[in-house]
Amino acid sequence: MGLNSTPSANRVHIGFFGRRNAGKSSVVNAVTGQELAVVSDTKGTTTDPVYKSMELLPIGPVMIIDTPGFDDEGALGELRVRKTKQVLNKTDIAVLVVDATEGKKQCDEELIRIFKEKEIPYIIVNNKADLLSDEISEKVCQNNVSEQRKAEQNALLSSGQEQYVSALTGAGIYELKECIGKLTPNEDMTLKIVGDLLHPGDFVVLVVPIDSAAPKGRLILPQQQTIRDVLEANAAAIVVKESELKQTLEQLGKSPAMVITDSQVFEQVSEEVSEEIPLTSFSILMARYKGYLETAVNGVAAINHLKDGDKILISEGCTHHRQCDDIGTVKIPRWLKQHTGKELVIETSSGTEFPEDLTSYALVIHCGGCMLNEREVKYRMKCAEDQKVPFTNYGIAIAQMKGILKRSIELFPNLNAE
Repeated sequence: MGLNSTPSANRVHIGFFGRRNAGKSSVVNAVTGQELAVVSDTKGTTTDPVYKSMELLPIGPVMIIDTPGFDDEGALGELRVRKTKQVLNKTDIAVLVVDATEGKKQCDEELIRIFKEKEIPYIIVNNKADLLSDEISEKVCQNNVSEQRKAEQNALLSSGQEQYVSALTGAGIYELKECIGKLTPNEDMTLKIVGDLLHPGDFVVLVVPIDSAAPKGRLILPQQQTIRDVLEANAAAIVVKESELKQTLEQLGKSPAMVITDSQVFEQVSEEVSEEIPLTSFSILMARYKGYLETAVNGVAAINHLKDGDKILISEGCTHHRQCDDIGTVKIPRWLKQHTGKELVIETSSGTEFPEDLTSYALVIHCGGCMLNEREVKYRMKCAEDQKVPFTNYGIAIAQMKGILKRSIELFPNLNAE
C-alpha cells in the first residue's frame, strides 16, 4: 500500500488550532508547502475543519486538519467550536497557533487545558514573528544556524514547548516540522490484526459476503487489511463467499489455521466450520487492533440484561450509503429485539457524530472502527466507561446473540477466562 493510499485511520492526525486570524491556515500552508487552506484577513474564513491526507517529512503519511477559530461567536460560531472540539478527539498532535503580536488569550489557555486533559502532545506556535521588533524577530526567527539552536532541535522535545515562526517569510517553519516529527507517536511495529497469530505456511479462510451492501468492485477496508496482514505473516489467504465455504473446506485437504468471517454470516459459518478450527470475525480482530477488545467483551454481557424501554446507541465511524438491509440500522436492531424479546429504543450515529453524553443509554454497540484512528476509538470507549455505560462492537454483539461468543474469542484465552 503506497503512501497516497494509506488509510486515514493509519495516518498521524495533526490538528492546527487557535483563535480567528491568528494565522492557522497560513501556518498550515507553510508547513505543508501547499495552498491547502484559504487565507484571508477576514476573521472566520475557515468555517469547517479542513482535512488533507498527505506525506509530510520527516513524519510520513499524515492527516492535516485546519480548524475554525476557537473564539468564533454567535449560534453558527458555537457550532464551529463544537466541530473543533470533535477534531480534538482524533488529534494525535496539536499545534496551537498564537498571534505573536498579541500573545496567548483566554481561549488559547482553554485549548491548552483541553490538550492536557485529553493527553494530546502539543506545540505552541507564535506566528507573525516578523511583525515583532527587529531585535526580537531576528532572535527568534533567524538563528536557525546557531549551535545552540541545533542543540535545542536535537534534544527530545517536550509537549507544550513554544516555537516562533513567520508563515509569511517561512522563518522557523523547518524547525516547526522537526518539532512535530519529534512529538509523533512511535508506531508499534508489532501491532498486527492477525499476523501474530499465524506461522509461515499457514493458510486462512476469509468469508466475505458479496451482497447488496457490499461496495461495488472492491472489498471493505478491514477485509483488505486482514488479507495484507496474512500475507505479511508469510501465510496464505483464501477468500470465499459464504455460499462457497463448505465446498472449499472439503477440497482443501487439511484444516486451515483459522476462519475469519464477516459478522453478518457468523451463525451460518459457525455451523459449517468444525469446532477444531478456530473461528473469529473481522470485527473482533479490528477491536483487538484498535485496543478495545477486552472492554467490548466485558460490555456485551449487558445485552442479556436489557429491559423494555432501554435505549441502545448503534454507532458507526463511517458514513456509507445505507442499503435496505443495513447491518447497523436494520439487522442488529432486529437481532437485538429477537434475542431479548424486549421493546428497545434504537438510536444511531455515524461519522464524526458521537454524543458526549451517553448517560441515557443502556448499551453502546460500535462498528469495528476501521475508518477511525486509534485515539478516536479509545476516546469513544472512554466516554462510555467514564459514564458507566457498557460498550461493545458489532461482531462481539452478534456472536453473543448467536450463542457463539465463547468460540469466537478462543484465539484469546485470557478473554475466555474472564
